[in-house]
Amino acid sequence: MKKLALLGSTGSIGTQVLDVVEKLPDRLQVVSLATNRNIELIAEQANRHRPAVVSVGREEDAARLRELLTSPQSIEIVWGDAGLVRAATVAEADVAVISVAGTVGLAPTIKAIEARKDIALASKEVLVAAGSLVNRLVAEKGVKLLPIDSEHSAIFQCLQGADLGKVRRLMLTASGGALAGYNIEDLANVTVEQALAHPTWSMGRKITIDSATLMNKCLEIIEAHWLFGVDTENIEVIIHPQSIVHSMVEFVDGSVLAQMGIPDMRIPIQYALLYPERVDTGLPRLDLIEKGTLTFLKPDLNRYPALELAYKASRAGGTMPAVMNAANEVSVSMFLEKRIGYLDIYRTVARVMDEHSPVCRPSLDQILHADIWARQRTEEIVGTNF
Repeated sequence: MKKLALLGSTGSIGTQVLDVVEKLPDRLQVVSLATNRNIELIAEQANRHRPAVVSVGREEDAARLRELLTSPQSIEIVWGDAGLVRAATVAEADVAVISVAGTVGLAPTIKAIEARKDIALASKEVLVAAGSLVNRLVAEKGVKLLPIDSEHSAIFQCLQGADLGKVRRLMLTASGGALAGYNIEDLANVTVEQALAHPTWSMGRKITIDSATLMNKCLEIIEAHWLFGVDTENIEVIIHPQSIVHSMVEFVDGSVLAQMGIPDMRIPIQYALLYPERVDTGLPRLDLIEKGTLTFLKPDLNRYPALELAYKASRAGGTMPAVMNAANEVSVSMFLEKRIGYLDIYRTVARVMDEHSPVCRPSLDQILHADIWARQRTEEIVGTNF
């Protein structure tokens, strides 16, 4: 029995984690849950799974949650940043599943590692902002860092038993997002609704926009560097509209290993939670005959200028990836609120990065300071220019 601390339980990944848990009640148990504002859903989850700890965003949310629980006296209810850390480090947990959006997941991840919890990571921002710091702690505490993202899970699976010194390059596949079929000249007038209409994956609003801009691949390039120790210049992005090949590894002898499956996040989630075991839980199967042709395309940098930002951030190092991520989070939020246009996302992130002087080998406080600065500067730029 593995006991899980699940941060982000009401999001897209979190709800699918619970689906996997419910298919394996003799193997997996949830001992803590955390959300920000979805109180009704986390109350349902807590009533069903009976965790020891539940964390919510605000103290007033905690009061509302207490009213919705069938046995509130048996659950410790916490809130805020301290609540997230408490949920991530609950003594009973073996694995902390980090699926909260943004750098809010950074501190609880670090505290969970310090408490010697294995980490099942779905939040790209943790390694993007603090990969060096997280890797040092993982090595020091002797815990596992297991990827949940389909692309990184694919690479992780392809590398099992492999000599990392013989890896030539990593190839991250991308669907191309909701706007892949649009003419480049039409992108300036793209609506929020159009950018959210992803053709193959069902995801949260923010990551769906990141899929359209390919900023999700920017984050994944940097995350893959920290997960697998491959230089970012040897990590490439390939457009694969069918989302069947989740990523590939090329070795120095020319061999290429690919991991394939239907676009269902429960498959990589289950692999991370049960690693190194594989079990049949009745998840849907891939039929290659039915799928037919698989296609692979080189991304057009005129359509996806964000890719250049990823390599620039990685070369600069230090706090620059955290700044890129923070500026993007704010810019995407503004686009979703219809305060800026679609192409303004790229322009704003690039300008914030241009204004930042990165700190090398930053501490956690310096990373968080850079994150705050980037968010404030993005707001200022938008307020001045749009």
